[in-house]
Amino acid sequence: MSKGRILIVEDERKIARLIQLELEHEGYETGMAYTGTEGLAEFQEHDWDLLLLDVMLPELSGLEVLRRIRANDDQTPVILLTARDALPDKVSGLDLGANDYITKPFQIEELFARIRVWLRHPASTSPAEQETATLQLGNLVVNEKTREVTRENEAIELTPKEYDLLVYMLQNKNQVLSFEQLLTNVWGFDYYGDTNIVYVYIRYLRKKIDAPFSTPYIQTVRGVGYMLKE
Repeated sequence: MSKGRILIVEDERKIARLIQLELEHEGYETGMAYTGTEGLAEFQEHDWDLLLLDVMLPELSGLEVLRRIRANDDQTPVILLTARDALPDKVSGLDLGANDYITKPFQIEELFARIRVWLRHPASTSPAEQETATLQLGNLVVNEKTREVTRENEAIELTPKEYDLLVYMLQNKNQVLSFEQLLTNVWGFDYYGDTNIVYVYIRYLRKKIDAPFSTPYIQTVRGVGYMLKE
């Protein structure tokens, strides 16, 4: 029985073939594409459980492919493959709705770990939890079914990753959340690098849900992390 269907969009054919062989050895079904245009078409024409998407692709960039996919599909997990180590590139991908990224060169075991996280992630919410559609702290309200966010009845526009961070913090309101907890549960990282991305997104959230209002909800716990508290 297949563990899942994974589409690999990678223009370096040797890397793509290596990933394909390793995944198939582990019991996954795979598909391949070598350009952004080809990858987008393959994604749209067939059902996939997860997408491995290189950022640097001919014809259409990986980020443009991701943008077009997320315009119609916000469910399929997408892991970016990137040779770039600059934080802005990673932030751009996550802002467009990527679930995770992995920087080349990588160990295949690390890639497998990321894939396992995201293939079980959609099923991690029970039907009973899905029925609880509203999260609230004071006058900050999130409707998980519609993804609408309001404070004092004013609509707040969030990017997909800002929304994920806010939801996780609301689910754990009044608790101190460490940088590592936020990385693992919002970005799916299995290691403790790149904690700067947490600072970046906390700053984004503060500008949107705290700065325009009289009472800040996001509190810094120095040397530990953050908490959402009324």
